[in-house]
Amino acid sequence: MLDLIKLARQMQDISQHLSHEAAATRQRLELAQQLLEQARSHQAELVKMQETWGDRLGFAAAEPVEPLDTRIDLTAAPDIHTVLATDGSQIAPSHHEIAYCYLINVGRVVLHYAQNRHPLLDSLPEVFYRPEDLYISRQWGIRTEEWMGYRRTVSEATVLAELATGIETQSRGSASKSTSSLQLSVLSNQPPPTLAMVDGSLIHWFLEPLPADARDRILPPILHAWDQLKAANVPLVGYLSASRSGEALNFLRLHTCPYDTPDCATHCPGQTEQAPCQVFAPLRDTALWSLLLNPGQRSPLWRSSAKILNLYGDHAIYFCYAHVGSEIARVEFPAWVAEDAELLNTALSLTLTQVQKGYGYPVALAEAHNQAVVRGGDRARFFALLEQQMIWAGLRGVGTSYKEARKRGSIA
Repeated sequence: MLDLIKLARQMQDISQHLSHEAAATRQRLELAQQLLEQARSHQAELVKMQETWGDRLGFAAAEPVEPLDTRIDLTAAPDIHTVLATDGSQIAPSHHEIAYCYLINVGRVVLHYAQNRHPLLDSLPEVFYRPEDLYISRQWGIRTEEWMGYRRTVSEATVLAELATGIETQSRGSASKSTSSLQLSVLSNQPPPTLAMVDGSLIHWFLEPLPADARDRILPPILHAWDQLKAANVPLVGYLSASRSGEALNFLRLHTCPYDTPDCATHCPGQTEQAPCQVFAPLRDTALWSLLLNPGQRSPLWRSSAKILNLYGDHAIYFCYAHVGSEIARVEFPAWVAEDAELLNTALSLTLTQVQKGYGYPVALAEAHNQAVVRGGDRARFFALLEQQMIWAGLRGVGTSYKEARKRGSIA
């Protein structure tokens, strides 16, 4: 039980600390704005410097592919469009339950706008109980709970690609008699603009430290799913709310470097965060762009330089920051979206519209989460169903551990 009286004594110190941090943040923001304006005048030189010394940098700095003073107004989505989204949840394995297994539940959402078609709102559960599913990761020193999260990422991408590959055929199906002639013409000639969304980053940082054999079981299926989205001409977007990234600000560190060459390994070994070029840590990209963007505008495009992207092939990740009204969101997309003006415009306009429809957060992602989430009652019913099946199979001694049973029935 939380002792609120003891906790209240710490509140005053916390408020004072936050007040000092707010003042320091304002100073860092002013400095970051000045540095951004200075870097704009010799952006090409800084980009060339990054390309030359990128392998010697001790930090991940994104590369701007548009002028730093770019501010583009996003257009509204057309009335007729479709949005796809997936999100996942899980029941982690526990030795205290009646059986050691885990469940991944992927929420699926397909929302058709102005098409007189029913939405798809459901989930796909999958139980993993075979030894090769439960213990294969241990040969690489990866806990089963972590491996379950990686598998969930694969499932989300795979299911999203399955939705996209079937959407074109579905969109050409018979229209309702109440559909207008204009809508019918659009539907009969070509599928409506479609967007595929996932919650979170498309840059899977967690793959970097994994052994190659383990990574090869996770990344290729994800990239194959993205290949399917590309073939279906459905742009993919990773939406990050409250992003903590500083990749764009890190580009300015090339400008503040006091040395003739930004060779971190030589000049500042082991000083990534204390190096003289780090003058605005721990400022985030979103804090800077909140001062520079008006509602409905986006920042310049950036290409991420994360090391894991060397394994992504044609799916290098680009991103921009968009003022969606409620916040500054980081919007990520693969290279084949960023390099196609029509796909990029579709992706950003539909993303903005989704945020507006969702009152601050994309409605498709919110619904995908609601479909995927496994609540306490769902967990209890899952293990009750499993227990029933085990009893029917003739197994004896089925039940939770005494520890788990005692925790559920505490008398305190």
